[in-house]
Amino acid sequence: MIDSSTESHSEVDSPYIHRCIELARQALGRTAPNPLVGAIVVADNQIVGEGFHPRAGASHAEVFALQEAGDRAWGATVYVNLEPCNHYGRTPPCTEALIAAGVKRVVVGMVDPDPRVSGGGIQRLREAGIEVKVGVEEKACQQLNEAFIHRIRHQLPWGIFKYAMTLDGKIATTTGHSQWVTGEASRRWVHQLRGTCDAVIVGGNTVRKDNPQLTTHGVVDRNPVRMVMSRSLNLPRSAQLWEWVAPTVVLTEQGANPQLQTELGNWGVEVVEFPQLTPRAVMEYGYQRGFLSVLWECGGQLGAQAIASGMVQKVYAFIAPKIIGGDRAPSPVGDLRLTQMTEALSLTGIQYQSLGSDILIEGYLVNRDSL
Repeated sequence: MIDSSTESHSEVDSPYIHRCIELARQALGRTAPNPLVGAIVVADNQIVGEGFHPRAGASHAEVFALQEAGDRAWGATVYVNLEPCNHYGRTPPCTEALIAAGVKRVVVGMVDPDPRVSGGGIQRLREAGIEVKVGVEEKACQQLNEAFIHRIRHQLPWGIFKYAMTLDGKIATTTGHSQWVTGEASRRWVHQLRGTCDAVIVGGNTVRKDNPQLTTHGVVDRNPVRMVMSRSLNLPRSAQLWEWVAPTVVLTEQGANPQLQTELGNWGVEVVEFPQLTPRAVMEYGYQRGFLSVLWECGGQLGAQAIASGMVQKVYAFIAPKIIGGDRAPSPVGDLRLTQMTEALSLTGIQYQSLGSDILIEGYLVNRDSL
């Protein structure tokens, strides 16, 4: 491994790494299971080539940047937010492309956590006589690829829990009516969030009560895989999710409602059976499908199960300036079996923003493996 803490950070290099991050973000939601990577080539203090990795199977960011730079890459400096790969996968090693282009210096934002790469790309470049600097704007680079890092380290997708509640902590009225808790600006923000995720998960109760569409509503030109968890498969035959505007997967337990399983299959809905349907089983399945990030847009009961089993790493909580009351009105998170305030799960890295009249609080869940 490379100890990036010993590397000096240059004010000259930092803006270029931030530009790499900007380029990489253009592919949000499209690269799974690969990371987000941007690269630039700088010669004579000018950017002469830029590129980003657009999707799995396509060329990597360094290749696009070198192609744009052409002969000007010879003796230039290449900036990249993630360590260049040094192995053959779907594409050849980026290290060899950099060496062949004759670059003089490579500045790397962070070491790749993938054991196939980790430190090997940097070592290969140095062996070829290329100066390599590591750890410039490392925290920003790590945040950009937090889902990828989590996937590599835990063999699970990154879990995001999103909910909207009133000022008195309700997600619906006592009758279950929930449209709309938040305003248009918040809903648009959620549509953008969905576009950055590989899948969105709800429970059967959400399908029965809300009949959601779970798409980006045209705000983004891609939709996540829509996933429904239902042990009994007690789902309505008329639902927006069965309409073919985005891929839909129904997750259930073995032998549940075979007649509906057949009908769903005829409508183009994929049905996957599990011996026991749990949030962990679903996330393990998502990992096998190559997902980087999964958005939990479920109700309180399923949300509590996902949190308790350690399948949620980040929370987006929308708070609307409304009060609806109701002793039996549902709340965002069901029973976590916590009895003391000292047991409460805390969020770190808190950020706030206003969206119309709503407030969005986001943070990382300090979670135990299980509660």
